[in-house]
Amino acid sequence: MINLLPAFPVYAQALDEWGECVVDGVPTLKCLEIVFGNILTMASAFIILVLFVMFVMGSFRYLTSFGNAEKVKKAQGTLRYALIGFILFVSAYLILNIIDIIFLGGGGNIFKFNLETGP
Repeated sequence: MINLLPAFPVYAQALDEWGECVVDGVPTLKCLEIVFGNILTMASAFIILVLFVMFVMGSFRYLTSFGNAEKVKKAQGTLRYALIGFILFVSAYLILNIIDIIFLGGGGNIFKFNLETGP
């Protein structure tokens, strides 16, 4: 069978980069910030995918409504909710970046969930 999909690199962190928090190939609670960061990255990608699908569905509904007022209203509702979701997603990202710049010095460390151990 011929594979028509291109090969994409995997963006998960390799186990050897995790350091000493990996025991027998399994991340422990010491790796919580890495695991949480990976979950957040996957959730962001999922949100973007869902928003794209909503925009496509709303646009398709709008184009195929043929002037039917009820179908146009449903399509506009789908597009409206997709736009609201997009605005919320971008706003959350911008707010976190502003907090990083104002309070943390703008080093981009707000998205690196470092659990510092006490002395």
